Amino acid sequence: MTELETTAQQLWDSRYAEKPMMWSGRVNAVVAELVAPLEPATALDVGCGEGGDVMWLAEHGWHATGVDVSGVAIERATRAAIDRGVQSDATFERRDLQRDGMPTGRFDLVLASYLHSPGELDRRSILRAAAQAVASGGRLLVVGHAAAPPWADEHAHHHALPSLDDTRAELALDDEWTIEVAEVRGREVMAPDGTSAELLDVVVFARRA
Repeated sequence: MTELETTAQQLWDSRYAEKPMMWSGRVNAVVAELVAPLEPATALDVGCGEGGDVMWLAEHGWHATGVDVSGVAIERATRAAIDRGVQSDATFERRDLQRDGMPTGRFDLVLASYLHSPGELDRRSILRAAAQAVASGGRLLVVGHAAAPPWADEHAHHHALPSLDDTRAELALDDEWTIEVAEVRGREVMAPDGTSAELLDVVVFARRA
């Protein structure tokens, strides 16, 4: 096990261990909106966390695989898939994408939602590998934070997040791809103090020829 992998896994295992459930378990709204019209087939979720998107895909007819560096997150996702009765179509694997690369094969849909980390992360290489994992005629969906939440501390606001242009440069999609969506979107959320706030997301949705 490399020092980089140990650091990434320990970092995220520690963060997930801070609370019984880190995320809501619900699908990301952008994923639901853009994927719902598609014909279900095979899907890969890169950095799946506790598996909310993967389980939603399975509930909507997809055979979906989720990978994440955190063993704690993968254990939770696996248990949740059983609880929701989708374990035959929602599978999970602990994988360090920086060391192990993508799972073998091609997928009709590859997701990379909020692929950010406070530790070292070669996001460009991971996103380009994710694009290569898309089958002919399939789609790639990348969603990322465009800015820190309004309630974040000063350090978070000074931490640069990939812009839309940065994300497109990281992907470096060629003429084989048709960009269907490339924009910054706002979404309304509830802040920790109970007030309404808007978060900004970078969204890139592309179809491979």
